[in-house]
Amino acid sequence: MTAPVLAISGVSHSFGAVQVLFDIDFDLRPGEVHALIGENGAGKSTTMKILAGYLRPTSGQILLNGAPVSFTGSQQAEAAGIVMIHQEFNLAQQLTVEENIFLGREIKRGPFLDHRRMQAESRALLQRLNSNVDPRARVSDISVPNRQMVEIAKALGREARVLIMDEPTAVLTARETEILLEQIDRLRAAGTAILYTSHKLDEVARIADRVTVLRDGRHVLEAPARELNTDRMAEAMVGRELSGLFPEKPEVFGDPVLQVEGLSVPGLIQDAGFTLRRGEVLGFAGLVGAGRTELMEAVVGLRPASGRITIEGKPLKPGSVMAARSAGLVYLTEDRKEKGLLLGKNLRQNLTLLALDRFTRILIDRKAEAAALDRAVAEFDIRAGDLNMNAGNLSGGNQQKLLLAKTMLAEPRIVIIDEPTRGIDIGTKQQIYTFIAGLAAAGKSVIVVSSELPEVIGLSNRVVVMAAGRIAGILEGDDINEQTIVRLAMGMPGEEVKAS
Repeated sequence: MTAPVLAISGVSHSFGAVQVLFDIDFDLRPGEVHALIGENGAGKSTTMKILAGYLRPTSGQILLNGAPVSFTGSQQAEAAGIVMIHQEFNLAQQLTVEENIFLGREIKRGPFLDHRRMQAESRALLQRLNSNVDPRARVSDISVPNRQMVEIAKALGREARVLIMDEPTAVLTARETEILLEQIDRLRAAGTAILYTSHKLDEVARIADRVTVLRDGRHVLEAPARELNTDRMAEAMVGRELSGLFPEKPEVFGDPVLQVEGLSVPGLIQDAGFTLRRGEVLGFAGLVGAGRTELMEAVVGLRPASGRITIEGKPLKPGSVMAARSAGLVYLTEDRKEKGLLLGKNLRQNLTLLALDRFTRILIDRKAEAAALDRAVAEFDIRAGDLNMNAGNLSGGNQQKLLLAKTMLAEPRIVIIDEPTRGIDIGTKQQIYTFIAGLAAAGKSVIVVSSELPEVIGLSNRVVVMAAGRIAGILEGDDINEQTIVRLAMGMPGEEVKAS
């Protein structure tokens, strides 16, 4: 085996009094993809940030080409050829794609920026990823998947010796994911050392040469990827056998509680209609850009729309989130960090925000808020070293649990959950699936919007498939399968498709 280009030895790390890493050994070798996996909160992100110079270890060593090194920051690590692609985009929203790709290493012609050359090189980098994003476009104006492609192109342009990839496919379609994995194959063949982390264990099995598993900040397994299957990876991550990922679906439903008729959003949604019954889980599937999120935002009043929405037969005032909430309808956004939580506020402040009227008379009842937080932590298994910590310091899975707890504190009857497990480990996924099934069993009605077909199929009693802003079909029974959903999503219904 080749010698490691980058390694950590005996590394521990603490945030204040909370220790998150315990004596970790990990290395990266040229021409190898080393996958680092574990549950949310296992210590993966902290390990990656130490390797990439964003954090300094509390104890232990970083080794570069076998020699101890102490990075003073990420810029020094990048100068040594170590580049990290963040799960949370590290892009300047108001700059263009080209300006982001060359940020900090701008090309000049005399005293001026050479925009023509930077645009040409940006376009070439993006073409390597089969992306047609315009280098002149402002980052704030492009889609989330395209932002990920810009982040990857930015890293490719730095010609890294070591590439650290934190959940790079979390927001990508299956086709975009395949393009990225092909690019990783090329980088590996060129001798790049790659750290790859993903909660999609089939991807890990496909791309990794070696796999290391962390659990609760400790190293529990390292093995060649060929010796592991996805079941063994999952069991090592959670420390228990995982069986029955999806709970039993309810089979008995009540009357319709939500009816949507002829709903349209200019330029986005055309004449959408569906019914949700009491005690039902209704799935929404479709390709990225099909309009699923936009439709849900219109239903809950976040977007202006025409059409008719009724809850238990009573018309819902259009364009009013408060009217929807008063009628018992709530929405969990797909973007928990920018739209769902206040990352700079603590857990208590986030939890009670949607139901603040219940904790307020003249002043906010802090004692009642604290009691509500204790109940939420127990009920939703929110794992936080300190209940006074900011929501932004929680792992992704625990942020999602906090968002669920915040939403359910409003005691809704209808819950719309957009991408319920994006960027979440398999153990936490199982917890959230059980929670969704429990909602339906308790007589609440649930809409699940997901880009993961196994998730939609495993949870839903019926599946609404969208394509290009329209409802392409509504499936139930044996018609709920990947082939039928994909054909409808791509606008290619065959004779065998029984959609209504």
